[in-house]
Amino acid sequence: MDKRRLQQIANKVRQGIIEGVHAAKAGHPGGSLSSAEVFTYLYFEEMNIDPLTPQMPGRDRFVLSKGHNAPGLYSVLAQRGYFPAEDLKTLRHTGSYLQGHPDMKHIPGVDMSSGSLGQGISAAVGMALSAKMDNRGYRVYTLLGDGELEEGQVWEAAMFAGHRKLDNLVVIVDNNGLQIDGRLEDVCSPRPIDRKFEAFNFHVVCVEDGNDFNQLKAAFDEARATKGMPTAIVMKTVKGKGVSYMENNAGWHGKAPNDEEYAVAMEELKRAGEALCQE
Repeated sequence: MDKRRLQQIANKVRQGIIEGVHAAKAGHPGGSLSSAEVFTYLYFEEMNIDPLTPQMPGRDRFVLSKGHNAPGLYSVLAQRGYFPAEDLKTLRHTGSYLQGHPDMKHIPGVDMSSGSLGQGISAAVGMALSAKMDNRGYRVYTLLGDGELEEGQVWEAAMFAGHRKLDNLVVIVDNNGLQIDGRLEDVCSPRPIDRKFEAFNFHVVCVEDGNDFNQLKAAFDEARATKGMPTAIVMKTVKGKGVSYMENNAGWHGKAPNDEEYAVAMEELKRAGEALCQE
């Protein structure tokens, strides 16, 4: 799939994020928007998956370790055909299967329930080890927030993965520099992120712009070629990417736009989508 088509899909993913969070009157748009490109690349280019057979035994697995960014995951799953995009408007509603955090028992395409930060990567490590023990060829991907790296469980999982040489595991860090209480540097900086993963015997790929598909492709190609150790892709992104008033604004970590803000966001995204169609 060419870069322009991926950009168009990522734009649709962003629109779905805004639709869902606005309809819910709650949720986490900032980190969902910053991850739109990596969600798109994983589900439309990188992973071996089949929306018609969500439980296909040989499928690649994805774990959203930063589970509060469920609006982004749900939106890409809808775009990929796991369920109707119209259902995104039921996010967090009573009786909806699309709750505030991913639920593997009720949502097609979700491989692991997640929400408590740090636990998702641990589950992903377990999946990768299981594949090795069973001589299965599937790969496991997990997406973490940079603020999530402040959880000790992350490094316990990394230590185990490096020790076991799980080269079928790819840990992706959405390094947008902001968390719920503000800048990483002001809260509890996990930097240098790359050298920490290297210390746990990971191959590390630093991506200067994680919202650029060419750079993402190069990173995932390098991860696939790496043997004998797990890979960590540390990608710099823009929190709130694609919505002008949300970009680089920690206040949009976990709140929904009101009706006026929703209209502005959707207009910006639709204009951006139209521009991509005209290129």
